[in-house]
Amino acid sequence: MTGTHTAPDFDRLAELSKSLRRDVLTMTSEAGSGHPTSSMSAVEVMASLYFGGIMKYDAKNPKMPDRDRFILSKGHASPILYAVLAEAGYIQKDQLNTLRRIDSPLEGHPNMLRVPGVEASTGSLGQGLSMGLGHALSAKLDNLDYNVFVMMGDGEIQEGQVWEAAMAAANFGVSNLVAIVDLNGYQQTAPVTKVTDPSTYVDKWRAFGWHTVEVDGHDLKETHAALAAAADYSNGPAAIIAHTKKGKGVSFLEEDFSWHGRGVPKDRLAEALEEIG
Repeated sequence: MTGTHTAPDFDRLAELSKSLRRDVLTMTSEAGSGHPTSSMSAVEVMASLYFGGIMKYDAKNPKMPDRDRFILSKGHASPILYAVLAEAGYIQKDQLNTLRRIDSPLEGHPNMLRVPGVEASTGSLGQGLSMGLGHALSAKLDNLDYNVFVMMGDGEIQEGQVWEAAMAAANFGVSNLVAIVDLNGYQQTAPVTKVTDPSTYVDKWRAFGWHTVEVDGHDLKETHAALAAAADYSNGPAAIIAHTKKGKGVSFLEEDFSWHGRGVPKDRLAEALEEIG
C-alpha cells in the first residue's frame, strides 16, 4: 500500500457526518425497519474513507479496474452504505426513501447486482473478510494498484471464517487489505462482552500477523489518520479497531441496544433529527 493522503476539511466531514446520520434515520423510519443504530456507529469511518481522500473511486465509472474497494461485511448496516453511495453520486438521493421496498434495488442487505458501488453482496455474517482477501489477491494477479477495505461488526468477528481469512491474509503477506472492526459494544440481543472480551481484540489481530491500531471511531481526525496510515502500510495486512457507539448521535438510541433492528417511528423522527442538528 503506497500513497500520500493530505488532511481533509474536517469541518466539512463533520457536517457531512450529520447529513449521513439524518439520511440513515429518515430512510429507516420511512421503511419502518432496518438497522439504523448499526449504521450510525459507522458514520465517521465511512465519511473519512469516501470523502476524506482515502479511497480512490469514480462514481461515473464504478467498475474502474484500479478503484479501491469497500466491502460492508456487516451487511445489515446497508443504510449507511446507501447514504454514502448517494452522497458520492453512485445513486440518486431520492432513492434512499425506497429502502426495503419490494421494487427497490436498495435491499435490506447490499446486493452487488443491483446497486453500483456495492462490491460484494453481504449480510451472512463472517464472510466479508474472505471476499476482501480475494479482491486483494486479485489485484496482485492482475498487476493493479488498489486497496481493499472491509468493515466488520464486533459481534460478527465471533465467526470462525473471519479468523481463517485473517490467517491466510497474513500468510500471503497482502499489503493492500485493511480490516475495520466497528466495535460498538453490542450485537443483536446482548452486549458483545457476553460472548467475547473486546479488550483482547488488538492482541488477537496482532497475533494473527496484522498491523493493528485502536481509535475513537467518532473522532474524525484520529480515524482519518489511522485509515490513511493503514492504506499506506506496506508490510502486510492492517487492522483498525474503531471504538464506537451504537446509535451515535441520538441519545435514546444510544441508551437502548434493542433498537438494533428497528427504524425510529415517524412520530419520533423529528426529535431524533433535531438532536443530530
